[in-house]
Amino acid sequence: MIKQILNRLPRKPKSAEHREGGASNTSSNASTSSRSGSTSSKFANSGTTSLSGPNSTPNYGVNHGSKLNQDVNAKVNGNSFASLEALPSFKDVPNSEKQNLCIKKLNLCCYVFDFTDPTKNLKEKDIKRQTLVELVDYIASANGKFSESVIQELVKMVSINLFRTFSSPPHENKALEAFDLEEDEPSMDPAWPHLQVVYELFLRFVASPETDAKLAKRYVDHSFVLKLLGLFDSDDHRERDYLKTVLHRIYGKFMVHRPFIRKAINHIFYHFIFETEKHNGIAELLEILGSIINGFALPLKEEHKLFLVRVLIPLHKPKCVSLYHQQLSYCITQFVEKDCKLADTIIRGLLKYWPITNSSKEVMFLGELEEVLEATQPGEFQRCMVPLFRQVGRCLSSSHFQVAERALFLWNNDHISNLIKQNRHVLLPIIFPSLERNARNHWNQAVQSLTLNVRKIFSDIDPELFEECLLKFQEDEAQEKEMSLKRELTWKRLEEIAAKKASASNEAVLVSPRKAMGKPSG
Repeated sequence: MIKQILNRLPRKPKSAEHREGGASNTSSNASTSSRSGSTSSKFANSGTTSLSGPNSTPNYGVNHGSKLNQDVNAKVNGNSFASLEALPSFKDVPNSEKQNLCIKKLNLCCYVFDFTDPTKNLKEKDIKRQTLVELVDYIASANGKFSESVIQELVKMVSINLFRTFSSPPHENKALEAFDLEEDEPSMDPAWPHLQVVYELFLRFVASPETDAKLAKRYVDHSFVLKLLGLFDSDDHRERDYLKTVLHRIYGKFMVHRPFIRKAINHIFYHFIFETEKHNGIAELLEILGSIINGFALPLKEEHKLFLVRVLIPLHKPKCVSLYHQQLSYCITQFVEKDCKLADTIIRGLLKYWPITNSSKEVMFLGELEEVLEATQPGEFQRCMVPLFRQVGRCLSSSHFQVAERALFLWNNDHISNLIKQNRHVLLPIIFPSLERNARNHWNQAVQSLTLNVRKIFSDIDPELFEECLLKFQEDEAQEKEMSLKRELTWKRLEEIAAKKASASNEAVLVSPRKAMGKPSG
């Protein structure tokens, strides 16, 4: 029937086929707790009139086929609709007929509208939205197991509405120029009023105790999960927020999919780290993983340790790490709290990717280092303390006051301060030159003041060691001055020899700038 109707329609070019959805960038709370209460009051007053859709559709199975998307789009954009019907409300039919009515309403919601023209199909769009809202209420209040037909039609409807090619490609330098993101104007997607209710409907379906996981996994399969993960690259923060909650619910309900979901997320990270450094949903994916890591059983599997080494630690490499560093840092500290022996691996990994010329990134690394050290035991600290405090010493000597200041703040943490005090005989000689130079010459008054406080801590707990380090520093400083003077004299002698040879022959020779300036012209 549908094909006969479509064959009579004039064909339109593919460029005119617009999908529902797109990109915007405003925040929305997607937590299920905020979705409690009446759905009708949240979205709209649910109506009883609905647009008649394809009453019978072929079984698309696990492919979530896009052919229906194209057919529906062609029909909607061609402004040719089936006749409008007034479907009864769920409260107006007996319980035995509710699931059949639900299937009809799901079929109606398979229509996808063009939202680029706000004056187009207003009545039909409103009918679809009201139908979606009514479906959300029905799914949330259902008191009987959903049949396989309902599950199949619901997954098909969700696939048709959500799985799409984004209308606007991601900004080319979005990942590279992270600071520009805060100044970008959010692109508001006019289709979000429908997309939001579709997400809400699917979230209620997955969370519902009436959804049989063994039955639903035939349709919420690997193909569906992969397409859902692909949506995390959406520009729309609200959409990513819903996706985060939906994927977490799927992970919790469908235990059979858990290894596949972790593996698929890993592949997204690999592609981001080693190929593109461009993806909008890294923070949300890490937030999901933070919760997953929190539930890991002990002892940790080798798979999880490899995930730490191959994915989480290299995620510190991209320039846009500031966009997801908070979530990344949480995941890292979860591993240390789960297994303290991983602290050495993590700290050495941080040192491997430590920034050299990016001061703001260096400040972030120091903050994460403090969180890791706070969960580090003395034995693990001793394994990595020498290379670690060589880097801390370089940070103390930084001319960027925020880097030096953040490094000095490590002594404000009691646990870290105690670790340093216990190993002061090894650590103080490493950082003493940086402390002494800061106290004498640093341009920032706050850094000088903090440095003097740290020096006082060491001089109070171990005056003898402090004096030894001071004498050693003074000796090294005198030797350095002596070596510098010797180098200067050596170069001076070489210049004199070269000048003599130049006067004896007419060959060109490099002379000291001072001598060149001292020669009278002409």
